[in-house]
Amino acid sequence: MRRCAVIGSPIAHSLSPLLHRTAYACLGIADQFSYDAFEVTPDTLGDFIAALGPEWVGLSVTAPNKKALLSYGVADPIAEALQSGNTIIFGRDGAPNRVYNTDVTGLVAALGRAGVQSAATAVVIGNGATARSAFWALGKLGVGEIVVCARSAERAHASLDDVAALAGITFEVQPYGQAAQLPESWGPRADLLISTVPVELADDVAAALVAQARTVFEVVYNNYPSAFDRAARAAAVTSLDGLDLLVGQAIDQIRLMTGREADPQPLLAACRAEVLQRS
Repeated sequence: MRRCAVIGSPIAHSLSPLLHRTAYACLGIADQFSYDAFEVTPDTLGDFIAALGPEWVGLSVTAPNKKALLSYGVADPIAEALQSGNTIIFGRDGAPNRVYNTDVTGLVAALGRAGVQSAATAVVIGNGATARSAFWALGKLGVGEIVVCARSAERAHASLDDVAALAGITFEVQPYGQAAQLPESWGPRADLLISTVPVELADDVAAALVAQARTVFEVVYNNYPSAFDRAARAAAVTSLDGLDLLVGQAIDQIRLMTGREADPQPLLAACRAEVLQRS
């Protein structure tokens, strides 16, 4: 049996085991691969990896370990640029471990499945690590201008300036918790609205922001279904949520770990059913 797992802290409520095990069952490899979850922090990460045997293929890695993971393998260009990895594949026969960031590729793939292949403008809510990944993904889609809604312009620039420069993006910071003031050259709507914050906005604020975008992507799912979900349905605006991102990044992980291509639909169905049951 080849072993994989997700590590992080806290980890008890992670959907990754359900997601990966569902994929293994659909692919007919559940008798070849196992997938578990372990509580691991940056302080225990090195010892945890060192204790793994040759049966281990790789790990999905979530907070707070994404930056620390870079010390345990050769990082791909995205992980290196963002200083954040969410996947490690263990080397064999003397080959080095490889660290990947599939958050970015998963975000781009999820948008692609929703019909968004390119964009020019975006509103991004938040300025943390997930916003950095969103900036990189938006740059890949062709976005050149972004309005960031954040509590602190100083913190937003400290977090996002380097990624914006690498991605070829210019951005301005506006107050958090209200509709954005879109540049006149954009017209009435941005191509994309991406929310990266775990705190749910008030219904009226979410509705005002949704009205300013052609496609909405709330990349967290702890409030599912959220104010953004409700507003997007009411306005008939194309919307995605954190489960679309979770599945998108996992499909790349499954490919890296097993060499197989998983169908996203049964994974999304399993995750949505589980989240609704928990809510």
